[in-house]
Amino acid sequence: MSSPSVVKAGPVVGIAPGATQGPPRSRRVGLTPTLALLLGAVYCLLPVAWVVIAATKSGSELFSTFTFLPGTGLADNLSGLSAYRDGIYWRWMGNSALYAGLGALLSTAVSAISGYALAIYRFRGRETVFNILLAGVLMPPVILAIPQYLLLARVDLADTYWSVLLPLVLSPYGVYLSRIYAAAAVPRDVVEAGRMDGAGEWRIFTRIALPMMVPGLVTVFLFQFVAVWNNFLLPYIMLSDDEKFPITLGLFTLLEQGSNTPALYTLVITGALLAVLPLIALFLVIQRFWSLDLLSGAVKS
Repeated sequence: MSSPSVVKAGPVVGIAPGATQGPPRSRRVGLTPTLALLLGAVYCLLPVAWVVIAATKSGSELFSTFTFLPGTGLADNLSGLSAYRDGIYWRWMGNSALYAGLGALLSTAVSAISGYALAIYRFRGRETVFNILLAGVLMPPVILAIPQYLLLARVDLADTYWSVLLPLVLSPYGVYLSRIYAAAAVPRDVVEAGRMDGAGEWRIFTRIALPMMVPGLVTVFLFQFVAVWNNFLLPYIMLSDDEKFPITLGLFTLLEQGSNTPALYTLVITGALLAVLPLIALFLVIQRFWSLDLLSGAVKS
């Protein structure tokens, strides 16, 4: 009985005998998106790191030490910022919280109602209204700023808190997101079941549809809050009283004064660092709603 013959594996096609095989091509290709994301993260976080480090430097250290070498003046910068013009910086922060918080709430409410109506109801001109809203998404805000100022000045609302809040109530992008999410999250069968049980349209919206739309509305609120908090052009056009300035416009005026008083540069940098902290805290608080939505989606039928 003959013994089985042993077949030796030949060299891989395209590779010379004795040459070492490198990592699979798919693994090398998979590293490319990771490297791109790392470069993007460095590009985005490098200015933040500079602000954090520069806020720790005194006026003399800011221009005389290495860029990414921490300083010793953070406490003095914080006290100087709080003492500047009797603490007007904190009034600017309060104004920004008012504009962003109330403006985002009102905008989210309008977006929720409008998006739900465009997603659920069938009426003549619905697609035309939606297309107009999409055009509003593509329109730069600078085009609308001057007409909005002229309209509000005609009714004596210029240089008031309302002059900043009212133009922010309608967000075309928020309405767009709300319609997309309502169409996906609110089944029409559930709405019809509510109508058959005798519930009115407002009750169906508030008790049935709105809880289903909460994760999407949280996203709308976050986007609108960040947009209003970082808004500069609208308050710059609408407001002349610096007691009503948001933090963006307040820091801009402080920076302009710093061209004549270089000592104010450290206050501007420290103020910019403090202005970012509320956005970070808001994101950390709100992200739990997205996690809950993902968990609930895993058990939906």
